[in-house]
Amino acid sequence: MSERHVCASDPLRSRGRQHPEKRGDPRGPRTAFQRDRDRIIHSVGFRRLRHKTQVFVAPDGDHFRVRLTHSIEVAQIGRTIARALGLDEDLTEALCLAHDLGHPPFGHAGEDALKAAMANAGGFDHNGHTLRILTALETPYPCWNGLNLCWETLEGLAKHNGPVTASGWAMIAADQGFPLDLCSHASLEAQVAAVADDIAYDNHDIDDGLRAGLIDFDALLSVPMVARGWDSVCARYTDVDPPRLRSELVRQQIGLMVNDVIETTRANLKAAAVETVEGVRAAGITLAGFSPGMAADEEQLKRFMYAKLYHHPRQLTAAGAARQIVSGLFAAYQSDVQNLPEEWRITIPSEEPARARHIADFIAGMTDRYAIARYRDCVGEIDLPEGF
Repeated sequence: MSERHVCASDPLRSRGRQHPEKRGDPRGPRTAFQRDRDRIIHSVGFRRLRHKTQVFVAPDGDHFRVRLTHSIEVAQIGRTIARALGLDEDLTEALCLAHDLGHPPFGHAGEDALKAAMANAGGFDHNGHTLRILTALETPYPCWNGLNLCWETLEGLAKHNGPVTASGWAMIAADQGFPLDLCSHASLEAQVAAVADDIAYDNHDIDDGLRAGLIDFDALLSVPMVARGWDSVCARYTDVDPPRLRSELVRQQIGLMVNDVIETTRANLKAAAVETVEGVRAAGITLAGFSPGMAADEEQLKRFMYAKLYHHPRQLTAAGAARQIVSGLFAAYQSDVQNLPEEWRITIPSEEPARARHIADFIAGMTDRYAIARYRDCVGEIDLPEGF
């Protein structure tokens, strides 16, 4: 393990938790950030990620990634970077594992439908909903709502993509309960979690897209970074059948991006002369990330993936069905609360916008398959495209 960096978050200097907790509980010798990671892993919201869309909606193939496996892969990459930089690995892992908890069923298609349905009630965004889950909706403890995570964990989840300049209602509510200094940058651990997310989905979506037959490999080689990597892999393994080398291409690309982040972040910290955790927050710039060259390469790859995978006709057809399911459920619950399960029905507020937000909370927590089943119960049959 690398020597602890002066800018690493220190669990012994945490700003604490919103609700004081008794010390000495017989729950093992863990730091505050280790406890946060474990609380996330044991949460209901984390378990639900195993049946939530990553790229493919309600995938019927056992080998495609879902939100859960994606989050685990992000955590592996994040820990690797954090260890090399001497940052707190446990905080980094907690942020990586929890960063997608707020996604509704069917990924971005489901989010778009909820956002439209909630237009008169403050809207919906998955990042704000992540904070809502962790501070209000999860209820495993007897004396408070939420998981009562450390300030640094909640701050990192709120700001891992940078300062929050336009807060939605869910983020505002979390911030009012436990102010998170939304206008500053987050810790290095949060910045690492954000770039680890990019590295994971940039590369693993290639793997899934090829497996599904939606990406043509020859077309993929039009991306300069991928073409350079393929030439390198083929030169090293001259006697191996090329199709078998595709996984090696993805692994190599992940390694190159990880190394770039480590080297660039070290250089950025030196150039900015930042020597404290608070200095990172006050720096006014993101310090952990890609070099300009790698950032340009990654942007080219993203453009290809949007054109060839995320906006593939099959994907758009599936997204349309997903939006129909989410919007149909929202309308059904608004028109007749008897459609809601008893525990949600008896607690529904009578006034707006709280009533609509209560319904959105229920829908956002659904897995893909549960949402499909509830739609068929409350609305009617739906003709789902192939792959659902």
